[in-house]
Amino acid sequence: MATGMTDTQNPKELSAKDEQRSAWHIIKNVIPYLWPDGQRAVKARVVFALALLVLSKVVATVLPLLQGAAVDSLSGKATDLILGAVGLTLAYGTARIFESSFQQLRDAVFAPVGQRALRLLALETFRHIHSLSMRYHITRKTGGLSRIVERGVKGVEFLLRFLLFSIGPLILQMVMISSALFVILDFWYVLVVMTTITLYVWFTFTVSEWRVKLRRRMNEQDTEANQKAIDSLLNFETVKYFNAEEREANRYDSAMAGYETAALKTSYSLAALNFGQVVLITLGLTTMMVMAAVGVQNGSLSVGDFVVVTAYMIQITMPLNFLGTVYREIRQALVDMAEMFDLLNYPTEVTDKPNAPDIQVTGGHLAFKNIQFGYEPDRQILKDLSLDVPAGKTVAIVGPSGSGKSTIGRLLFRFYDVETGALCIDGQDVKDVTQLSLHKAIGVVPQDTVLFNDTIFYNIAYGREGASRAEIEQAAKDAQIHDFIQSLPQGYDTLVGERGLKLSGGEKQRVGIARTLLKNPPILLLDEATSALDSETEHEIQDALDRAGRGRTVLMIAHRLSTVVKADSIIVLEEGRVVERGDHETLLARKGRYHDLWTLQQSEQTTAA
Repeated sequence: MATGMTDTQNPKELSAKDEQRSAWHIIKNVIPYLWPDGQRAVKARVVFALALLVLSKVVATVLPLLQGAAVDSLSGKATDLILGAVGLTLAYGTARIFESSFQQLRDAVFAPVGQRALRLLALETFRHIHSLSMRYHITRKTGGLSRIVERGVKGVEFLLRFLLFSIGPLILQMVMISSALFVILDFWYVLVVMTTITLYVWFTFTVSEWRVKLRRRMNEQDTEANQKAIDSLLNFETVKYFNAEEREANRYDSAMAGYETAALKTSYSLAALNFGQVVLITLGLTTMMVMAAVGVQNGSLSVGDFVVVTAYMIQITMPLNFLGTVYREIRQALVDMAEMFDLLNYPTEVTDKPNAPDIQVTGGHLAFKNIQFGYEPDRQILKDLSLDVPAGKTVAIVGPSGSGKSTIGRLLFRFYDVETGALCIDGQDVKDVTQLSLHKAIGVVPQDTVLFNDTIFYNIAYGREGASRAEIEQAAKDAQIHDFIQSLPQGYDTLVGERGLKLSGGEKQRVGIARTLLKNPPILLLDEATSALDSETEHEIQDALDRAGRGRTVLMIAHRLSTVVKADSIIVLEEGRVVERGDHETLLARKGRYHDLWTLQQSEQTTAA
């Protein structure tokens, strides 16, 4: 079921048989959450809830018989007057209480099962999203993704509640009522009931299938509008920079206009469906009542029998009306869940090998051996790349934009797997070890540190779960941000805002460095960690980065050559290939590609000054 469909694409139209197979496939995926292996307590709750369901329907079937007997008793035509009208009325009232009690107890017994299933499925989806590759996440829109998950989880909740306690009970009730009518009256009443139900179900299913397509289109418009809203809000500053508030409002309104049109069609079709259902039910009810009235007139039925027929037909009418709503919602839930299960079934591109061991970092020696890699098959980024980073040394990778510098960092962290060649740490291929241990061994300071919308303390503490306050403050001191934090009115409890917008670029970067220092990894990856900062801030941050690199293997990806002067070795990339390597002085003396880049940047700085 995996698909590479983007959020804005129209889902592929399926035939009726394909839709049915898809629905059954989704239901089969949900059943294990209702009937989990090895969970006896959960299974016992489901069985007990089903038993209560059957009891409530048995009592519901008896109710009209008690009501009819009471009417016959009052009219003096009953053959058995032992209980009398009062006794029968009391029995009727008691039975109604029992029916309601069984229904409410059933819901209470099943509620923990449903909530547990909902939580487990939401957790599985959340974990799966985090396990998907970087390639997947950079091609998806977060707003649309969250909407798919939200609708899918709600759909599961609805399906768990109503599929088990609406469709099943309705079928059981129909069988019981039809049997009672056949025994008490005759086959013609059963025929009218079955004909009414058949026509009603056919009409409901046919129109609802049409409405599902309308509702799917409405969902697409809803997702698109939500994506535009979130994208606009995440880029709040950019919108302001270009006076684009009205432009963004128009884009959002255009998407909402599409949603409005789809929603109106959905509403109109619902009105047509409800009207048709009322007509069919009313015809069936009227026919039954006319047949019973004729029977009373010719003496073949009593007034109590007329009441029984009417009561049974009303009992059928109520769940049938409910069936229309439940079926529509179940079909919609299946549509919503299909998107979520597509997401769950989306293959994880980067996976651990079976029984893969944890990586053992003894020194931090990095070796890139004849690596070929491209994000797209027809566009190679790295071409037969080989480079070596000795343990405990600092190696910088420089080169023009698009040369593949940042790609090397992503491959090291295993956001992607190399196509050919090998990437080894202390002789261990990163493909052969667990991702969890690999990620634990590498600390990354990116170009733009993104912070959680929480306190400074929380964001630094994120580097290592369970770290003490003293360790967190020491990491802040090593990153040269402790004094700044202390100067704030709220200190470490200062909220940083969405994505850390309340802090300057340099302050965010220092928090990021402190977070990485707290992680205390043996390997440090600096991915253009100062390229977004001004020269003065860059100089201050560079001091913190130099401290962070002490005693570690450091791979420094840089655009500004002034930040790599102290590196033990410098690798110059050009179109995915290594064209030069050596230290700063050696490369300058060679007067090759590095010398040209250095001269150009020095000239630009002089001009800017």
